[in-house]
Amino acid sequence: MASMNMVQAINSALALEMERDPSMVMLGEDIGVDGGVFRVTEGLQKRFGPARVIDTPLAEGGIIGMSIGMAINGLRPVAEIQFMGFSYPAMNQLISHASRMRNRTRSRLTVPMVMRMPYGAGVKALEHHSESTEALFVHIPGLKVVVPSTPLEAKGLLTASIRDPDPVIFLEPTRSYRMLKEEVPDGEYVIPLGKARMVQEGKDLTLIGWGAMMVQIQKAVDEAAKKGISCEVIDMRTLSPMDSATVVESVKRTGRAIVVQEAPKTCGVGAEIVARINEKALLSLQAPVARVAGPDIIVPLPKGEDYYYISPERILAEIERTVSF
Repeated sequence: MASMNMVQAINSALALEMERDPSMVMLGEDIGVDGGVFRVTEGLQKRFGPARVIDTPLAEGGIIGMSIGMAINGLRPVAEIQFMGFSYPAMNQLISHASRMRNRTRSRLTVPMVMRMPYGAGVKALEHHSESTEALFVHIPGLKVVVPSTPLEAKGLLTASIRDPDPVIFLEPTRSYRMLKEEVPDGEYVIPLGKARMVQEGKDLTLIGWGAMMVQIQKAVDEAAKKGISCEVIDMRTLSPMDSATVVESVKRTGRAIVVQEAPKTCGVGAEIVARINEKALLSLQAPVARVAGPDIIVPLPKGEDYYYISPERILAEIERTVSF
């Protein structure tokens, strides 16, 4: 075991999988010589060579198109997009080909590829550098969408994503890259996709979140505990496929739920979770299911970001309101 931040944990997972599987390649803008914008791939081109760690032109559609072709022809590509806000030129390739190749060819061809990218605000970056549009990808059948919340989670979930036989969108919370360190196994570590994580058990309320919001949720829950409110906390881990069974069983026990998402409120993943709770646990509810979400606006530039970003205080206020309903 070693103490790692999320950048180091992801680098470790990539290196181990490159060693284990000679068919794995990585490609993206500046990921080779420079080690990527956030240095996540630092040292990997020197270790595995430029034929397997490939610097590409600034062309996101080309990166994903090449990855699809590589995957169909027997390689296992891991593509890096520098920021989520740069991924939209690749949507045609993802929707029209990556997500549906298995269905189109009746499983004769598959696309075992990963598209990695940092997402989310909280670091006061420029326009297109703070997006949280995970709902766009969750809405596309044929794509899996994975969001780690800690370094340990990042290593285990990325390893599973690389080994998955179908395309995976792997969203790395920018704010969490170097926020915290924890003990991470030096060797192989795998967390199966599609299963949510019970962070802590409680009896008054269920808090549901993913990615960088888990830190904000935990701060709010700790404050709530000082007021005598016991919260159960669930980290979704995989947004598609969604482990709604774990959420529903929790809400049936606590009778109350709050979904916290960094993304804009309208038509977000939180709305889907609320709908599933209402479908399966409505008669157990003692209060309406609440959402704490970003406003329906473009992420503000640095001076306005603190007014936009979800704070523990805002989550705590919703906890108190829901419990006292």
